[in-house]
Amino acid sequence: MITDPLFYAIAVPAVFLVGLAKGGFVGAMVMLGVPLLSLMISPVQAAGILLPILIAMDIFALFAYRSIYHAGNLKIILPAALVGIFVGWLTAAYVSESYVRLIVGVIALLFVLDYWIGWRGTEKTQPSISRGGFWGAVAGFTSFVCHAGGAPLQMYLAPQRMEPRIFAGTSVIFFTVVNMIKVIPYAALGQFGSENLMTSLVLAPIAPVATLTGAWLVKKIKVGLFYRLTYFFIFVVALKLIWDGAKPLL
Repeated sequence: MITDPLFYAIAVPAVFLVGLAKGGFVGAMVMLGVPLLSLMISPVQAAGILLPILIAMDIFALFAYRSIYHAGNLKIILPAALVGIFVGWLTAAYVSESYVRLIVGVIALLFVLDYWIGWRGTEKTQPSISRGGFWGAVAGFTSFVCHAGGAPLQMYLAPQRMEPRIFAGTSVIFFTVVNMIKVIPYAALGQFGSENLMTSLVLAPIAPVATLTGAWLVKKIKVGLFYRLTYFFIFVVALKLIWDGAKPLL
């Protein structure tokens, strides 16, 4: 088990923010988990520690959204995600920690710029096999590498402008399936060693509180200001990870 108090000073709020997002409240915060933990440990270890916690959060989120989702989108994006996970598994031995930091940082940066600049335009879109297949595969790959599948998934779902709870429920179902599937390759890659699992166990009690709080906030709170603060925070973390990932490669 990790015993550094500074690690938990970062990990506890990071896991709580991820739990809020898992509950449907400002879903982009899910991608804060690995970047924040990566400030203290390697992103590979951070991903291994977070996966059991994410699965616990998925279970509580399913309780809140078990009958609220868009079935048509799930039929497109889930099979594509399996392809992305498989590609992530095949390439795991060739992706260094520096590349993982760069992947996380670039995805986060692009997502924030997309939010600020609005590259996607304003026209409402419909479910699409081509777009859903592409972004579903990307979400599966980035979710496998560093639990950052939320960004590409939102790039596909957000322009459809679904009712917030349907949007949240679709995301919950998607990542519940994806995270359960990731257990097998993560175990094969040795991600569930005693240090990682014990650290996950220490952080696990945060999962139900944060996730159910997020589901409650979706129905109760206007999140305009919180969105702006969250995306700014993601932007800052993205720049640091890009810098840290690029230095060894220069």
